[in-house]
Amino acid sequence: MNEFELIARLTKSLPTNETVVAGAGDDCAVLDLGVPEKLILFKTDAVVEGIHFTKETPPEKIGRKALARCLSDIAAMAGTPTAALVTIALPKNFAAEFVGKIYDGLNTLAKKTGVAVVGGETTTNPERILISIALLGTIPRARQILRSGAKVGDAIFVTGELGGSLAEKHLEFEPRLEEARWLAEHFRLHALMDLSDGLGGDLRHILNASGAGAEILKSAVPVSRTAKLAARGNSSAKPAFVAALTDGEDFELLFTVASKDAVKLLDAWKKKFPEVKLSCIGKIVSGAGILIRDKHGAHQFNAHGYVHFA
Repeated sequence: MNEFELIARLTKSLPTNETVVAGAGDDCAVLDLGVPEKLILFKTDAVVEGIHFTKETPPEKIGRKALARCLSDIAAMAGTPTAALVTIALPKNFAAEFVGKIYDGLNTLAKKTGVAVVGGETTTNPERILISIALLGTIPRARQILRSGAKVGDAIFVTGELGGSLAEKHLEFEPRLEEARWLAEHFRLHALMDLSDGLGGDLRHILNASGAGAEILKSAVPVSRTAKLAARGNSSAKPAFVAALTDGEDFELLFTVASKDAVKLLDAWKKKFPEVKLSCIGKIVSGAGILIRDKHGAHQFNAHGYVHFA
């Protein structure tokens, strides 16, 4: 049983109440706690030694990544982060200075993004470090954007470049908070999420939630230079295009809008965010799954991104 099969099983009969606007199944839970003009976002995420970082990773980057992953999910809802709780589980032989530097990295990013760190938990974990973040945020009441709103004919966009994140980007990425809020303020996004497990896997979450399929133009996918260099330098490495769809931990935005808004959005984006690439990579179509269109025609893409337990 892989990660998503387990999630499907565990979330079948979760209890709910009148505060829940959107529960399990999106980047954040959306709650109505009676705050005027705002809904509350609630998110948790974890990083684990040996999975998300190694013993050799600089501790400041470990702490930064732990918070940045949650911030990316707040961005995936076009929200504003507010406060975090930090749980850290450590082996008995931990070094206090190393742990302090983890918090230095986490705190620096928290200050930069306006997040208050308001407490947490420390505990023991044999052999390896685990950090779990619970993060609150807000969105305007009329502006929640879920994965389930993609419509046939929509244009599909991604920010940045994809693939090769393990070379360094997964430790240093910038959560697209400002970009997502700007998009939601100026355009009607139909579906939005962040790319944590790879375009090939994460796009399927939007398609499954929306009951649709996608056609991707191969030449339009923004493959990173890192992924291209890795493919050139190693005959056993993934082709760069496959890496772009399956490597994961890109933490870019993936979203859909009505095709009539596509050109206007691209033009406005270039003026607002000239240093951040934005690519229209395809369209939402009827049916299911992902079709890749290249000079040889269209073919089904069956590979997925990163999946725990697979």
